[in-house]
Amino acid sequence: MEHEITLVVNGTVRRVRVPARRLLSDCLRHDLGLTGTHVGCEHGVCGCCTVLLDGEPVRSCLTFAVTVDEREITTVEGLADGERMSPVQRAFAECHGLQCGFCTPGFLCTVTALLRDNPAPTHEEVLEGISGNLCRCTGYQNIVKAVHRAAELLAEEA
Repeated sequence: MEHEITLVVNGTVRRVRVPARRLLSDCLRHDLGLTGTHVGCEHGVCGCCTVLLDGEPVRSCLTFAVTVDEREITTVEGLADGERMSPVQRAFAECHGLQCGFCTPGFLCTVTALLRDNPAPTHEEVLEGISGNLCRCTGYQNIVKAVHRAAELLAEEA
């Protein structure tokens, strides 16, 4: 049986019919064509599939699409302001906080929420804030630098 749900994805109202067991990650990628949300482990461990649900980071590979009916979702595609990258995106590019890029969408969503809640995190708070996201390439040094740089950019914009 399929269910019609309404999602506000990146500021746009989207209606979609999904089976009850369709994961949010699959709905975003396959039903809505938003392939920026990556699926890694499919067990909620790696964080690649992290999106913002009503502003809070969630694992889209563990969330059924029908449970987020009428809720607001921000994917990596929604972080930019048109063609202008968000401060978090700019900082990751500037500080080389990515290599293969597979984990990057999840990090970007996680860090966006982290800096919204804590605009000037300490080194330890950054490590704690990104601890749920795994990267197999970078060793995290540049990711941590990017989080601090993003905090600087956000402070400059304020």
